[in-house]
Amino acid sequence: MIASVSGILTDKAPDAIVIRTEGGVGYELTVPLGVFERLPPAGSPCTLHTALVVKEDGWSLFGFDTGAERQIFQRLLGASGFGPKLAIALLSSLGPERTVRSIRERDLAALSTVSGIGRKKAERLVLELQDRFGDVVLDSAPGSRPRGGADAVRALENLGYGAPAAEDAVRLAVEAHPGADTAAVVRAAPGRVAPCAGKKRTASAAPSSATSSFSTRLASIDSESPHANSL
Repeated sequence: MIASVSGILTDKAPDAIVIRTEGGVGYELTVPLGVFERLPPAGSPCTLHTALVVKEDGWSLFGFDTGAERQIFQRLLGASGFGPKLAIALLSSLGPERTVRSIRERDLAALSTVSGIGRKKAERLVLELQDRFGDVVLDSAPGSRPRGGADAVRALENLGYGAPAAEDAVRLAVEAHPGADTAAVVRAAPGRVAPCAGKKRTASAAPSSATSSFSTRLASIDSESPHANSL
């Protein structure tokens, strides 16, 4: 098993990267989008945890910047009908922390936002893997949901934001305004992400109706949050 690869990052593209070791061997790796975005510039030293997938049509090497994400990837491969391409797509779309949380909490809506994963496949994924991540240790700080975070994410998703975009917007809003409750987070979040990112809105949804829906949702949240903070 090739557990890790260290060397110089010689080629860097979203579909594949190449790391050349000191011995002159170049390893081509496929990485999730989040890992790709955290890679150093081409020409820099780079070390990645790796997972080797052997199939009849060839060998493929996948790279991760944490051992936990590699572990999640390997667990995903244990689900029926779940190959490496789909596992990478899931990690690219939701990230490792939200992938695990979505499976544990049966968040079929979030899982179904990933291309290639319909509701039936999401249900099977949850059924087979819901209890398989107990030993996975994740750094929850970057992706944890603070007070009011879950409700704020759901509110943005109801307004047409994609699940990953809503998650990122809420996370940024809470980092900027620690201690904010649901209503305050929902007010601050939309300015931190493009509307409808990761999810298409129907052509009939006009901006005015979206604004009206947003105001209605805020009023509803305010009524449920007696200690709403204003940002």
